[in-house]
Amino acid sequence: MKIPYLIAEIGINHNGNLEIAKKLIDNASDSGFDAVKFQKRTINLVYNKETLDSTRESPWGKTQRDQKEGLEFNHAEYQEINNYCKKRKIEWFASAWDLQSLEFLDQFQLKFHKIASAMIIDKNLLNEVAKRGLHTFISTGMSKKEDIDNAVKIFKDKNCSFELMHCVSTYPMKPEDANLNTINALKKEYGCKVGYSGHENGVAVSLAAYSLGISSLERHITLDRTMYGSDQSASLEFKGMTNLTDSIRKMNIAYGREMLGNILDEEISISKKLRSHIKILK
Repeated sequence: MKIPYLIAEIGINHNGNLEIAKKLIDNASDSGFDAVKFQKRTINLVYNKETLDSTRESPWGKTQRDQKEGLEFNHAEYQEINNYCKKRKIEWFASAWDLQSLEFLDQFQLKFHKIASAMIIDKNLLNEVAKRGLHTFISTGMSKKEDIDNAVKIFKDKNCSFELMHCVSTYPMKPEDANLNTINALKKEYGCKVGYSGHENGVAVSLAAYSLGISSLERHITLDRTMYGSDQSASLEFKGMTNLTDSIRKMNIAYGREMLGNILDEEISISKKLRSHIKILK
């Protein structure tokens, strides 16, 4: 079984701090992930004025605007992220939440795009992403079948490479809500690669998803699950990251090949010892 493409979702768990982002990139690289992913928003386009002016206590101030602007990186910071990922030899990309953010990301000549579950119903965004022709991961959380149908049609019509990612948009997700059999249903219905984007605690559900032959696996990561932020509690710390990647690689080795009717060379001497008391009938 092939090891899935492993994506470490930094998202907004950097809390607007470039040094935290770099440490998370380090952790992703050191634990064997293939890529890190961020989220990019143009605050005034994604949220209305009433929402932004409403009260919200945070490390950055007392309004929603203060909090959301505090979580966004500027051009210089993303350029530093771009350079740092090249240094650490790990891919990076981001989910754009609006067209201006998508255009912002164009300048970095990224290898992938990501459609966040929240954005799968935005046909304008989907069309613009598909026009760019980059392989795109499409999360299906909070989606009706018609939403997935529309997204798949757009990417097929534009001849843009894509894969779906089964996702349940609760934070953290309860294992009984994972419904991983949906992975095979998506494969059958759309005839495409299917990955898994998980928001659960621990690694057991993700490993179960791997056993179903997913093409990609995305998990949120953090330096500390008790840090400020809505996604931190559903994220993996470094120990969990290494547990996940090590377990996947061990499972991949363990699947091995079919051995029906064959024994290992190492078993021969053991079998002679353990069966020495048995009289073989001819």
